[in-house]
Amino acid sequence: MTDHHADFFVEAQTGSSALLGVKGALTNAAEADLMAAVNALADQGVRTIILDFSQMSYMSSTGIGLLVTLLVRAKRLDLHLAACGLNEHYREIFALTRLEESFAVFDTGEEALAVL
Repeated sequence: MTDHHADFFVEAQTGSSALLGVKGALTNAAEADLMAAVNALADQGVRTIILDFSQMSYMSSTGIGLLVTLLVRAKRLDLHLAACGLNEHYREIFALTRLEESFAVFDTGEEALAVL
């Protein structure tokens, strides 16, 4: 059975960019914790948040919806979003749902931090 809990933690921060790790299952239950983590980074002056999905075990359809909600909130806060660490399955989901049009997608967090 999949644990339906996600943890969010700052893996790295350089200037106005931060790498936010996602560990566990990304479902609607993660909304409050994800938004709190994003708001805390924005309050610290971070303008680009890279979500690192390399430790994510599962993303439900409501987790995809949560990412869409995050995009709307990020736009209001003038934040840029990127993603890294997506396995082949979730890269395909990003393509099918057109999330890749709103999230810059990188293989690794290091690559994303170097570019952004």
